[in-house]
Amino acid sequence: MTFAILQTLSFILNIVWWIFLIMIIMSWLISFNVINTRNQFVASIWRVLNQITEPILKPIRRVIPPMGGLDLSPLIVFVIIFFLQNLLASWAVGRVI
Repeated sequence: MTFAILQTLSFILNIVWWIFLIMIIMSWLISFNVINTRNQFVASIWRVLNQITEPILKPIRRVIPPMGGLDLSPLIVFVIIFFLQNLLASWAVGRVI
């Protein structure tokens, strides 16, 4: 039972990781004008991604503001996800570091 819960949490963390990666790539494509938010499909995807990621990024952005136009908050989220995945893996094998 515990292993199933840990696997489910790991799966959720993987989904969050992919959502953030898609959001980062899409923000670059929008910034470099490869895709345009005037397209309704692109705008709706961008809106959904922002609604999903903003509650996670907002507290991090309060602590670490953008540096010279570079937003490091997604990088912090990736580090946290990496830490949590390793912690879950340690619990799954029965040894907590």
